[in-house]
This record gives sequence, C-alpha cells and structure tokens, in this order.
Amino acid sequence: MTNESNNQEQLQESDVTSSAVWKRFRKHKVATAGIVILVTLILVAVFAPFIAPNDPYEVRTGRRLEAPSSEFPLGLDRIGRCTFSRLIYASRISLSVGVISAGVSLIIGVVLGSIAGYYGGIADHLLGRLADGMLSLPAIVIIMTIVLALGTHILNVMVVIGVLGWVGIFRLVRGQMLSLREQEFYLSAVSLGASPFKVVKDHLLPNAISAVIVAVTLRTAAAILTESTLSFLGFGIQPPLASWGNMLNAAQNQSILVNNPYMWAPPGFAIALTVLCVNFLGDGLRDALDPTSQLGIKQD
Repeated sequence: MTNESNNQEQLQESDVTSSAVWKRFRKHKVATAGIVILVTLILVAVFAPFIAPNDPYEVRTGRRLEAPSSEFPLGLDRIGRCTFSRLIYASRISLSVGVISAGVSLIIGVVLGSIAGYYGGIADHLLGRLADGMLSLPAIVIIMTIVLALGTHILNVMVVIGVLGWVGIFRLVRGQMLSLREQEFYLSAVSLGASPFKVVKDHLLPNAISAVIVAVTLRTAAAILTESTLSFLGFGIQPPLASWGNMLNAAQNQSILVNNPYMWAPPGFAIALTVLCVNFLGDGLRDALDPTSQLGIKQD
C-alpha cells in the first residue's frame, strides 16, 4: 500500500509539474505563435507532394522568369521551374538538415559533456581544450572545406554541420554535471555503489534535461542558418534538390534581384521566419522550464 501511495503521489506531482510548465509556456505568447508556425511548416514539409501545385523539378522549355499567375503562384525560375512548388519541397530539406544536425550535435555534446563533467581531471582538461580549439576555428570555412572533400550530398552536409556544432551543448552539459555533483542525491547514488553510467543516466542527465532541450532548439536554428549559408555560397545542397539556401543562390543576379523579387523574397522570408520561430520556441521553453518563473503564475 505504501508503494502504491508513493507512486500515486509521484504521478500527481508529475501532472502538476507538467501542467505548470505548459501554463508558463502558454504565457509566452510569442513562443506559442512560434510553435504554431513551426508545426504548420512541418506539416507543409510532410505533405509537400499533396500541397505543391506542380512538379518542382519539371523544366518548362522556353518559359523562364515568368511572373506569378494562377498556374504558378510565385512564377517560374530562370530555367522554367515552379518557384512555389520548389519553396514547398525546400522546406523538407532545410528543416531536415536543422533537426538532424542538431541531433548529431546533441549526441556528441551530451556524451563528451557528461564525461568531462563527471570525471573531471585530465578528461575535463583535454575535452575543454578541444572545445576551446573548436571555438577558435572559422566554422563556416571548415565546414565548406570538409563538405568539398566529402562531397555535397545532403547526408554529408547534415553530419558535418552536426559534428562541428557540439561545443555549446558540451559546455552546457559539463557545467550542469559539475553543479549537480555537489548535490546530495549524487553523493547518495555513488555511496550506494551505482556505476558511473547509471549515475549519469538516471540521476544527472534527467536533472539537466531542461537546459539541454533549450540548447538543442537554438542549435536547430543555427544549423538551418548554416545550411542556408552553405547552399547560398554553392557549397551546400545542390540542384536539382531544392533548399531555401540554393533558391537564394539561383537568384544571385542583379536583374533578378530588381525585376523578379518573387524568386528570392519567399525563400529569404521562409529562412527568417523559421529561425525566428525556433528561437522564440527556445525562449519559451527556457522560461517554462525555469522554476523561478513560477512566481509569475502566482501573481496572476
């Protein structure tokens, strides 16, 4: 009976905590709007074949740089492809690169940060110097060089951006680990003979997860921007695949910039909107997961 009562109390505390987090998140109006827009963009990417009015890869011979019309809502690009359809399909590439790259950074950052923070000493010193060295490198130049060496396949772009973007998450996890090691629950787990892996997995990481979630959202926005920059410079996703970055690259012409804004304005706006919404989501999650923000609820 005692165990059942404890389980019920834990479930009730979990429900209260979850509802409190959701309540604090909803109070952040900009973050709420951001998540609605992001969900819409994700749905557009998932259902692109059903939403796009035309084949994004079909080249219409003899028709180029046509103005928007009922058939082609954003006109045709300089080789006769439907700009609107390409914009929709590009969301698949750009969002995928952001999410998968952030996932790669998350895995590397959490693993290395946990090792440095838990063991300290020489491991912390070596990994800390590695992180400092990574920060001192011109990231975009290194990424372009590696992508050129490996090839501009989408998987290579995702992995390279992720592998070179782990430092922020590493430093955050390391700091959280060093702080949590001073807590009583950590000392109790160690004194009971728990293995380092079990201590980190069951006790330290769960207490650091809120900060990590926020860091991953911000890393996703940074990865989307990095991919867009690479593709704009011609080192990222290559045609015929469409990404928002290489759509901007295709509009690098003074005549197009002046006379055909429908070619560059929509992908530019999509990049800016997505990055802003992801950052707003990160801000909202940070406020919602911060226990001190409960004070704001009590004042209402």
